[in-house]
Amino acid sequence: MEIRSLTADYAVSPQIAPEDVAAIAEAGFTTLICNRPDAEIPAEINAEAIRQQAEAAGLRFVLNPVVGGAITMENVLDQGRAINDSDGPVLAYCASGNRSSIVWALAHAGKRPTDELIAIPARFGYALEPFRPTLEQLANG
Repeated sequence: MEIRSLTADYAVSPQIAPEDVAAIAEAGFTTLICNRPDAEIPAEINAEAIRQQAEAAGLRFVLNPVVGGAITMENVLDQGRAINDSDGPVLAYCASGNRSSIVWALAHAGKRPTDELIAIPARFGYALEPFRPTLEQLANG
């Protein structure tokens, strides 16, 4: 498991396993967001398996599956709500952390400068430049 902190309160990670959840809770996260659709992964690491471990560890678990290349405004709004409703740091995961970075950036359009929303994930190799027009449209929306 590789946690990549985008901000002090929001981090992303590639796919986690149920046995990773205790360490996530110990690291101080209070909310765990799954951005990976179950159709992409084996049953032993599906959302329900992670949810059970998260709830047992006292974490709030949010399922917001994001399909690569087909991010919806519902995904963006759900991610924003999950972040805003969290009572502490959030860890979101998908296959690589990219989709979790994209929905974070889109949810913060207009709240942070577009350049920052692109540059922060870029530190971890996430290329959000193609989302610049959407970020600017949402910011001016």
